[in-house]
Amino acid sequence: MINAITWDVGPNLIEIGSFPIKAYSVFFALGFIISYFIVKKIYKNEGIPISELDSLTVWVVLGGLIGARLGHCIFYDWAYYSQNLLEIILPFSFSPEFHFTGFMGLASHGGAIGIIIAMLIFKRKSTKKSFFWLIDRVAIPTGFAGALIRLGNLMNSEIYGHQTDLPWGFIFVRNGDTVPSHPTQIYEALFYIVTSIVLLRLYKVQRFREAKGFLLGVFFIMVFTSRFFIEFIKENQVAFEESLSINMGQILSIPVVLTGVFLVIWSLRKNKLANDNIQ
Repeated sequence: MINAITWDVGPNLIEIGSFPIKAYSVFFALGFIISYFIVKKIYKNEGIPISELDSLTVWVVLGGLIGARLGHCIFYDWAYYSQNLLEIILPFSFSPEFHFTGFMGLASHGGAIGIIIAMLIFKRKSTKKSFFWLIDRVAIPTGFAGALIRLGNLMNSEIYGHQTDLPWGFIFVRNGDTVPSHPTQIYEALFYIVTSIVLLRLYKVQRFREAKGFLLGVFFIMVFTSRFFIEFIKENQVAFEESLSINMGQILSIPVVLTGVFLVIWSLRKNKLANDNIQ
């Protein structure tokens, strides 16, 4: 007999009449809310007006959502969406028949790009703080938000791994599975939580807090290195990945990790030079 966890949880938290409240949507929103309050505390500790944070939050949420949606459509399913452009921005499928989809498909790599672009725009319009000062602080709680999103994927019984005989394997009953698979949603969630905890600890060290770009670099390295290796035991999301030696998630993660390494080295050297000049 296989030791495993039978997962038969539905995607809806509650239903109000015929309108379902999706767990994924709630967790997604909760991730932004938690991030907001963590950054709010940082702003208060550093004496930055909270009104500026409210405006930044709007930009980050919009940038993350738009980027994640475009990332999925472009990186994972462009062959379809290039022929159905309206479905990129509308939560409906027009082919083969009209039905509600609820914006199926978001990609974390696209979300990261979207947030970076949104913050660049915000920096030009609304604040005297440097781009790296802003994004370092936004990066700190992002792991917590990512963990909640992955738990939303778990509730949807989606984006999980290959079959396993490990005792913590999940049998995703709602997908018709009868054998356990790696719950890679949980693996990623745990790595993301660890990332945010590490960033919170690093932020308390003045040397790392003042090295602009350092916290973002650590975030890139930890999140996307873990993502790269977990992808080896994760089922491919789209058919064309079967012909690739590494999948799209891994291909997109490599330049992000390299960028993170560059940022860590560059920020520490720049900060050291600045301190040497002061002395």
